[in-house]
Amino acid sequence: MGSPDFAVPALQALAENWGIVGVVTQPDRPAGRGRKLKPPIVKDLAHELQLPIFQPKSLRDTDAIGLIRNLAPDVIVVAAFGQILKQDVLAIPPYGCINVHASLLPRWRGAAPIQAAVLHDEITGVTIMQMDEGLDTGPILSQRSVPIQHEMTAGDLSAVLAQMGAKLLIDTLPLYFDGVITPRAQVDTEATQAPRLVKADGELDFNRPAEYLTRQIRAYYPWPGSFFYLQGTQIRVFRAQALMLKQAAPGRRYIIDSQPALGTGGGMLVLSEVQVAGKKRISGKDFLRGTHHWIENQEV
Repeated sequence: MGSPDFAVPALQALAENWGIVGVVTQPDRPAGRGRKLKPPIVKDLAHELQLPIFQPKSLRDTDAIGLIRNLAPDVIVVAAFGQILKQDVLAIPPYGCINVHASLLPRWRGAAPIQAAVLHDEITGVTIMQMDEGLDTGPILSQRSVPIQHEMTAGDLSAVLAQMGAKLLIDTLPLYFDGVITPRAQVDTEATQAPRLVKADGELDFNRPAEYLTRQIRAYYPWPGSFFYLQGTQIRVFRAQALMLKQAAPGRRYIIDSQPALGTGGGMLVLSEVQVAGKKRISGKDFLRGTHHWIENQEV
């Protein structure tokens, strides 16, 4: 069970090592300007692998539960599926449901663990866990860690963790089936939450320190993105640097080394790559060349 890019390496690895009775993924969704139906990327891979594909609207539906029961899986493997499984589904396979989760549980339970790790941590990893009815609360089977590189975005980290999770899954399953691994309960008091993000979460708050904002820009790329408003026009920010030697009022605009900059709650945020709503991505220097109303005070 899975839908986005993160689930692709796990499906590929499973197909190369185990028999797969079916692939359950989300329904096709409207996408792009034309709002045409677009299949999940996992569905595309399942087609290539000639695997049976199922796209129920909800796994709480009686017909969907019956479908999975009829497949008679020994184990259900889940990677970024997007739905919490209820006991009716969890109880179907004799070896239960196993989840590939993109954090070192119990840190960052929830829908956005990769973004949370880039925003707050220096090290993260993947966890293979038994699923229960809670949100990422089940016992841990195995874990593997990786440092978060300085310039790494959430998109970059997701690709790394997806590959790492697939390999750890294949290493873990035989030991799990043979009873070599003893599931380890999570310590709930150590848990942190990474709830689902919405587009509005990407708005930059210039009362925060510049260092935090640079992390946010990396953490929220590619989604929900980071942005601010200039005279009512949205400006998306793709790359920026913190300049801690200079201080300015939060939100006040400057030019530093021919690049746009803003004061923050600690240091300045220098914008290296931006996008005006409806236009293409450009460098901060090119943005200034076409923006005559940026500066509102002296150049620094």
